[in-house]
Amino acid sequence: MTRKAYSRDQRLRQASALDKGTFMTDNDGLALATRGLRKSYGSHVALAGLDLSVPRGKIYGFLGPNGAGKTTTMRLLTGLIHPDAGSIELLGRPFGRRDRHRLYDVGALIESPSFYPFLSGRQNLREVATNGAAVTRGRVEELLELTGLIDRARDKVSTYSLGMKQRLGIAAALLSDPTLLLLDEPANGLDPAGIVAMRETLRHLAAIGKTVLVSSHLLAEVQQMADVVGIIAAGRLVREGPMQELLNAEGIVRVRVGLDEVAGAAVALAPLAGAAAVTSSAAEPGWLSVRLAPDRTGEVNRILAGAGIWATGLETGNDLEMLFLELTGGAPVAGGEGTFFGMAGSRAAE
Repeated sequence: MTRKAYSRDQRLRQASALDKGTFMTDNDGLALATRGLRKSYGSHVALAGLDLSVPRGKIYGFLGPNGAGKTTTMRLLTGLIHPDAGSIELLGRPFGRRDRHRLYDVGALIESPSFYPFLSGRQNLREVATNGAAVTRGRVEELLELTGLIDRARDKVSTYSLGMKQRLGIAAALLSDPTLLLLDEPANGLDPAGIVAMRETLRHLAAIGKTVLVSSHLLAEVQQMADVVGIIAAGRLVREGPMQELLNAEGIVRVRVGLDEVAGAAVALAPLAGAAAVTSSAAEPGWLSVRLAPDRTGEVNRILAGAGIWATGLETGNDLEMLFLELTGGAPVAGGEGTFFGMAGSRAAE
């Protein structure tokens, strides 16, 4: 299947557009705001006074460990459940029980998308289109192309892989050309090429003025994609702000050693930054992250050499995972215009 791609000039224009916005601390310029949002299920408190500020025309990374209240928040924002207390504003106006019609301006993918398994992907989108805001002629075909499902559009959804169903769910969320897009784990089931294509497309949507809130466990992907991040734990917001500002406050030195030397390197570096500031990740074998000012890279190298450990890689930077772990006290759980997902039309399982 032919894949359309943005030109280099288009990408530069998009990047420039994304850099122009300013994070807002009041409700002016916000696509979404919650204030004091509370929700309990019996004795279990899911949200304990959540305050979110999502600026217009940005990608907002909504992060938190399992059980932090992310999906409950998404369900509240789409009227699937109702808050016990607090307020929600969507696109500059209060949102309550009697405002379901205003969701025509909101596209959402929450948890696993549900479709009629005996209908084709095309038929499912047409069914969804009849139950919401008016959809322009040809919109279904446009979205099938965008999400890379055009070659499988006639096939029953029961034959789709998990990743393909996820793509169909995103197509359904985009049917009414919404101003605000709420996506809960949109990369679920996607292969690496599909994740990259999704990132480019979401950035394109933000560049043309749409707002995208993405809840995800893929911290590295959120770090590359999001302009603003909000981190919640135990139903409360623990940090929110522009991605680069938050990361700039987290100095990180990363060092790579032999796999059998990771434990020894962590012990050697502990006196330099403190044992809690030296971490490793199973996702990157051999690498350690040290919470330390980047200009102290030489000290890391010297200490390791003194311990008879030779670094095979040294780099500095900022790490969303480190910030996430520090604020939540736990570990994250791994769980372009034109064709959205590249090889999605393939009949191979994803």
